[in-house]
Amino acid sequence: MDTETDDRLLGRSARDAGAFEVLVVRMSGVLHGYLVRRAPAAADDLLAEVWLQAFSSRKSYDPALGTARTWLFGVARNVLAAHWRRIDRDQQLPAANERSSDPWHAVDQRLDAAAVGPLLRSTMAGLPHVERELLLLVAWEQLTPTEAAAVVGIPPGTARSRLHRARSRVRAVMQQVAHTRRLTGDLA
Repeated sequence: MDTETDDRLLGRSARDAGAFEVLVVRMSGVLHGYLVRRAPAAADDLLAEVWLQAFSSRKSYDPALGTARTWLFGVARNVLAAHWRRIDRDQQLPAANERSSDPWHAVDQRLDAAAVGPLLRSTMAGLPHVERELLLLVAWEQLTPTEAAAVVGIPPGTARSRLHRARSRVRAVMQQVAHTRRLTGDLA
């Protein structure tokens, strides 16, 4: 049954727990990557929570609302949001504190392009949260814009326009850096 689609496996898992096991094997790597990039220290525990929640709510999966992949990323996003809320609550920070509930500041520590890093970080931090999340879901997790829209809970057309805006802002910054490097002769 290795050729069975993820969607069919998730649908069948409501009656056959063995189908869910195959899905866990197939999807753990991409879901773990999603979590590691957002909450590195807690990623393993969060992945376990994702699978617990997905298993307990697998009967609610409706293929008419999206793919199994989209549904699982939605579960992962909800688990991650709950994790950030717990951190906020434990640190007695206001829930609206974007810095503690959005780990972009941790991602910047892993950027390899040191010269571009500060400008890129500033640009990403300046993006509205949903635009940043859409851009990261498409770029890092390789979801389609429609899948990313389902994960963040907005219509696909809205996601495409927000993704276009986010990409345009990042592209403008990268073009500015390239232009500056050409002027200074620093092409490295």
